[in-house]
Formats: sequence, C-alpha cells, structure tokens
Amino acid sequence: MSNENPSDLKYTTTHEWVRDNGDGSVTIGITEHAQDLLGDVVFVELPEVESSLSAEENCGVIESVKAASDMYAPLEGEVTEVNEELDGEPELINTAPFGEGWIFSMKVKSMTDVEEMMDADAYEAFCQE
Repeated sequence: MSNENPSDLKYTTTHEWVRDNGDGSVTIGITEHAQDLLGDVVFVELPEVESSLSAEENCGVIESVKAASDMYAPLEGEVTEVNEELDGEPELINTAPFGEGWIFSMKVKSMTDVEEMMDADAYEAFCQE
C-alpha cells in the first residue's frame, strides 16, 4: 500500500486526490485505492465547466463494471476544466489515476482548505482503518 500515493498530493476521506497547481487552482482525480475498489471504469459523468461547487457536493458519477459511485468536490470553488479524454477513454482512471486519468480542475476559494487535507501518509493510514 505504501508509496503508491504520490506525496505531493492531498487526499480526502472520499478517495479523491488534489494537486495544487500553484496558481490558486487544483486538479482532482480519484486515488489508486478508489479505482481498485471500483474495478474497470466504463463511464465518467463530469462536472460542468464554470459550475460553482461547494465542498463535499456531489459533482459527477464514475461508473464501473461493479457499481456507479458518486464523485464529490473536495473543495469549494469553480470548475475550470474537465478531462474530456475520459469521454472516449474512461479506463484512463484505471491505468493512470494520478496522471492522464485526472477528472477536473477548479479554481479554489481558499487554498488554506487544501493545506488542511490529508497528506499521503495520513491517507494510507485512513485506508488501512
């Protein structure tokens, strides 16, 4: 389990990862652990660009061969970009959850909220509970 979660990311209890882009925006995806639980991803319903989201608001759905799982906004902000590659290649979430399988980016209301999220070690401990 250790070392599969990049240490430069932050994590949520709902298994999203957050990458600080250094410009007040973040990129969001789901973790290796989450995609393992889901199995083969077959469809992703992405949030709308320019939509305003509250933290923990349901903002999309990831469907796998096993189940449909709601996706939650980890932070308050505005969606600036979605990964349109996932429309044709939802399996990118399985093959590269921390890379090409990113889901969306958003302009964050407060970067302090990002800093307060779990780091990789805390997330790994959370997953083992």
